[in-house]
Amino acid sequence: MPLDRASFGGVLRLDSHVDIPWPSRGDFLSESARCVDLPKLQRGGVNAVCFAAYVPQERRDAEGHQRAAARSLAMLNEIRAMGAVTGTALACSADEIRAAVQRGAIAVIPAVENGTALGGDPALLDRYAALGVRYMTLTHNGHNDLADSAIPRRDLGDASSEHGGLSALGRSVIQRMNQLGILVDVSHASKSSMMQVVACSTRPIVATHSCARALCNHPRNLDDEQLFALRDHDGVVQVTMVSTFLRAGARTADIGVEVLVDHIDYITNLIGIDHVGIGTDFDGGGMLRDCGNAAEAPAITAELVRRGYNEAAIEKIWGGNFLRALAASEPDRAEKIIAPASGIG
Repeated sequence: MPLDRASFGGVLRLDSHVDIPWPSRGDFLSESARCVDLPKLQRGGVNAVCFAAYVPQERRDAEGHQRAAARSLAMLNEIRAMGAVTGTALACSADEIRAAVQRGAIAVIPAVENGTALGGDPALLDRYAALGVRYMTLTHNGHNDLADSAIPRRDLGDASSEHGGLSALGRSVIQRMNQLGILVDVSHASKSSMMQVVACSTRPIVATHSCARALCNHPRNLDDEQLFALRDHDGVVQVTMVSTFLRAGARTADIGVEVLVDHIDYITNLIGIDHVGIGTDFDGGGMLRDCGNAAEAPAITAELVRRGYNEAAIEKIWGGNFLRALAASEPDRAEKIIAPASGIG
């Protein structure tokens, strides 16, 4: 099918970051108030999605740790169930994602947002791997036991910095993530944390839902030094739709896909077409005036085409670059150490 302004048929369209409602409403299969459900994905032609088990930051005591771990496992079970219905496929490797897309299924890729989900127990990473988790976002808003966040939580007693970047535990967790093939996601991490991840990770790193700080001076965004470091580590930044990360003080009603593509343009011109993609943060705050849900995703492609991106470039932006990083994170078969998935509650 020829490339046109409204569609990009027959190829991968991967969204690297979508939240799921929690507690679960069980409405993925039918048209719903969610930004992302199966009918909207099908209408919008989005055929691969990283669904994140998001765990909010809370106090790091025994009860908080227990709640965080239990929530992450329950959410991952929900995400796996989303990949076991007609029209979808649970996909836990780059090859599985491509195979699902080629046969017309929507690839469901499990992820975890906020390393506090480990509940203070790095051994939980092995259970995540058994459940097919392909990336973990180190922090959310608020420092945790692994790393400093870009946005400290004063209500939780956070200082500007707690660890000076990564903690010793955070470094050991990154080492184990590298071994298991779980990508390190540096969205939400402080600059010092992110730069230290680059220094210690042996696999590519990703920012699954971030923007360019040069265009919007928000602590959640990546500055030029960070973008160059990401490029030099063969990583990818997935531009997100949260309005305040795209333009200072903006509301959803203020901006459309043209501002999203401004950030894609900037990153492409700075570090190259091989290091940029799309992570909407739908159902987690991501939404634009003319792209408010997955069914409206063709508006992004239309703007890319309008600006002169060719088919090969759009294929990279709409998931090819992310899959390259994902594939590079996968350990050799002989290296895989994955715990059984039974008995998860």
